[in-house]
Amino acid sequence: MASKGTAGIIGVGIIGSAMAKNLAEAGFTVIGHDIAPVAMENLKSLGGTPAASNAEVLAKAEVIITSMPSAKALAGVVDELVAAPRVAGRVIAETSTLTLDDKQSAFDKLKAVGITMMDCPLSGSANRAMIRDVLVYASGDRAAYDKALPVFEGFSRAPFYVGVFGNGSKLKYIANHLVAIHTAAAGEAFALARKAGLDPAITYDVIIGGAGGSRAMEARKEMLVSNEYLPVRTAPMDLFRKDLEVIGDFANDIDCPLPVFTATLPLYKAALANGMGRDDTAAISLLLQQMAGMGRKV
Repeated sequence: MASKGTAGIIGVGIIGSAMAKNLAEAGFTVIGHDIAPVAMENLKSLGGTPAASNAEVLAKAEVIITSMPSAKALAGVVDELVAAPRVAGRVIAETSTLTLDDKQSAFDKLKAVGITMMDCPLSGSANRAMIRDVLVYASGDRAAYDKALPVFEGFSRAPFYVGVFGNGSKLKYIANHLVAIHTAAAGEAFALARKAGLDPAITYDVIIGGAGGSRAMEARKEMLVSNEYLPVRTAPMDLFRKDLEVIGDFANDIDCPLPVFTATLPLYKAALANGMGRDDTAAISLLLQQMAGMGRKV
């Protein structure tokens, strides 16, 4: 198969590696960089080419995806790209879930050296990303979006252009607001089912196709049925904490009350306090079982 072009990825963790896999399978030459050696080895096994630095990714790929765990990590990458030799026409598709201020700061620094950054968060869990079942909420320069569109189509189920820079993050906050609520609701439902003596597998099969089913429940099926929350299939609890904080701060900034979302926060905080930080967010169900006098100790 002839290459469809070169796509760069900076940050080849859980989501970044899924994008790399799908892009390689779609016919792209994939070059990536990550500070973790194990991530670089994984990239190689998925058909990608490890780069020695982020600057090398910038030099070899016209469209570069960044997938960062924190604002500090993104700032470090941006500083390296700003210091790299200038290459015309580069587009950065920034897919992390961060604050609007963090994204704008990165945008401004890159713009000053001629690099166009788009705000392009993804909607979808890690296990869905592996099978190309994520959405792209792309916002920013329309010409940059058109240039990046083949790459988006290579790793996602559907890319959406949603307007001016920052709209992508706003939509991601709303999507994750619902994920937080639906994950807690699904966990609570399975705790209730177990307390009532119902078979979790039968519960899932009966509920998922009805009015009470959800994509959040579907993505967490294996964990909710088995009551095992490692390995992580959607997102680890300690990483999702950052997303919860970003959503809360965003809503506070625009004076929008979120009473249902706010009601879930003590559950996530309790799960973290009980040593579930490395577990999938679906482990909310285990926490609720313990509150109901069931379940293993953590």
